Amino acid sequence: MDKRDIGEFSCKAEAFEASEDIGRNPSDGPTMGDIINKRFGRRDMLRGSLAAAAITAAFGPLALATAEKAKAAAGNGMKAAFSFDEVERGVDRTHHVAKGYKAEILIRWGDPVLPGAPAFDPMKQTAAAQKMQFGYNNDYVGYIGLPYGSNNPDHGLLCINHEYTDEEVMFPGVGVAQDGKDKDGKDIGFVAITKELVDIEMAAHGGTVIEVRKTGGKWAVVPDSKYNRRITASDTVMEITGPAAGHDRMKTKADPAGRQVIGMINNCAGGITPWGTYLSAEENVNGNFWGKVADDHPEAENYKRMGIPGNWYNWGAYHDRFDVSKEPNEANRFGWMVEIDPLDPASTPKKRTALGRFKHEGAESIVNKDGRVVVYMGDDERFDYVYKFVTEGKFDPSNRAANMDLLDKGTLYVAKYSEDGKGEWLPLTHGQGKLTAENGFKSQADVVIQARKAGDLLGATKMDRPEDVEPNPKTGKVYVMLTNNTNRKAEAVDAANPRGKNAFGHIIEMTPTGGDHASTTFAWDIMVKCGDPSVAEVGASFNPATSPNGWFGMPDNCAVDNQGRLWVATDGNSYKGTKTTDGVWAMETEGEMRGTSRLFFRVPVGAEMCGPCFTPDDRTLFVAVQHPATDNTKDWPEFGRSSSFEDPATRWPDFKDGMPPRPSVVMITKEDGGVIGV
Repeated sequence: MDKRDIGEFSCKAEAFEASEDIGRNPSDGPTMGDIINKRFGRRDMLRGSLAAAAITAAFGPLALATAEKAKAAAGNGMKAAFSFDEVERGVDRTHHVAKGYKAEILIRWGDPVLPGAPAFDPMKQTAAAQKMQFGYNNDYVGYIGLPYGSNNPDHGLLCINHEYTDEEVMFPGVGVAQDGKDKDGKDIGFVAITKELVDIEMAAHGGTVIEVRKTGGKWAVVPDSKYNRRITASDTVMEITGPAAGHDRMKTKADPAGRQVIGMINNCAGGITPWGTYLSAEENVNGNFWGKVADDHPEAENYKRMGIPGNWYNWGAYHDRFDVSKEPNEANRFGWMVEIDPLDPASTPKKRTALGRFKHEGAESIVNKDGRVVVYMGDDERFDYVYKFVTEGKFDPSNRAANMDLLDKGTLYVAKYSEDGKGEWLPLTHGQGKLTAENGFKSQADVVIQARKAGDLLGATKMDRPEDVEPNPKTGKVYVMLTNNTNRKAEAVDAANPRGKNAFGHIIEMTPTGGDHASTTFAWDIMVKCGDPSVAEVGASFNPATSPNGWFGMPDNCAVDNQGRLWVATDGNSYKGTKTTDGVWAMETEGEMRGTSRLFFRVPVGAEMCGPCFTPDDRTLFVAVQHPATDNTKDWPEFGRSSSFEDPATRWPDFKDGMPPRPSVVMITKEDGGVIGV
């Protein structure tokens, strides 16, 4: 979940897009498109196309009929889950929230986190200061009530990821130089990115834990809290646990035991466990490495499958561990799920290798009816997979300490979707099926280090960029956000699946067999295909009751609130592609209203919407606005060029001369203090 598809991106964004647009899955297993083709007949899909054609701005008869059906259902006691005046779609320099709500800044890049942190000065940044300040590009947001176990909706901890950095709007004087060219188009590589700037970048990666409290209806960060913490790529020591701990492929010059690693990088989404720890997902870790391993190197195949090295940063120029030619095993130590105890700022984060190594988007968990914990995960790249992990042990709600290592033992599964609407979870277990020494897997350590290859060999279904995978504890359903796949070949498209070059993505709903999340089978269906329903060839399938403001593309993060309602955050909407910025949409999932969405909040130009997170009473929604002013700004007629530190498309949220755009966490509340969305 970062910089993606439509339009012209910033320099770092183009690197992200180019990497994710590749699709590194070489297996010949069926794609999700193949499965959809077979599952839904030609007649049904034609009917869907005709319906899409009918949903015009003027509203065709079918749209009106379906909308009236939805209204009638509401009149018969089927109340809509949401009631608010939609935000109008559009693109401008600031954020917008539904009428009757307040959207206020809680914390910005550079704001103080630790005691003694200096005030943010964009012209005098240092690594030492950044380690004490709020990091860059806030992504995942999780909430834990204080005291632990109280479910307190007015006092708690926020756990926040910092995914990556955008040097061109972050540092003065860099401009387009990070893109490898000067103003005259001459190739200059990373010459403008010095060791000093690299060290600031590394300090801006990672995560932040802050204590927050609501007083008089307004939230604020508790200054100098004993809980406040910065986790960085540069100096936070982490323990490697699980099957890969101590394995030869995890050993380096700095760590000959293969059990400790410094930092976490490219942390995207995550999750809060039932025992109150914070799971932080390392996603596009390939971009942080450069150099090259020989074609006959033992890790060559592994690194090719992960896209290593990505060469998005020049960290390897100053830190040997990020140069695979100098430290070839270091890259195996990234791409994991990291578990952090926010209640103990002195605790050592743990990379839980049992959950597999790939481009983790998030990790949302649920306590199964037998007491085991199930963690759902997506691998965010085109043609990659949906996973889950089922713990061996059971959750003990009365003994937090007994749960702290549950994620070290259990079974990792990858999903296979069948054409009949059924699915199977395939165990990634050494010695089973093709996961044997003959295929390069000498132990479970090899399986988890190369989880992608293991999924390839088992014939898992290649998906259209699976991002958040979120279980709904109220209904037992599981929602899979599939952002897009513009690499789907035209020859794979027919009238039954008009989603070639799928630029807008879709959402899948999964139902575990018998309500058992540990079951190895499930049922599945497409809840909505995204994009403009007024354009027939797009093949979108929103409920026709959805307004012209309500449809969206590129679903990315999502949240299920405490009433069981689904909220979807997007990444990739733009002036050129959808005539709106990214935002948060409320999505109906039940009855005649199913598939109806409403725009609740939208971000400023160039930004991405991340981290929707509700307090336990659903009276506050925290969201993370990431990389304002960077994406698609060339396509916006009011700006029409790429942003730089000196000349950004927006100076949100400060709007002060000389102050660059600053990624920020926003707190949304209802003006009357009521429940969000009703």
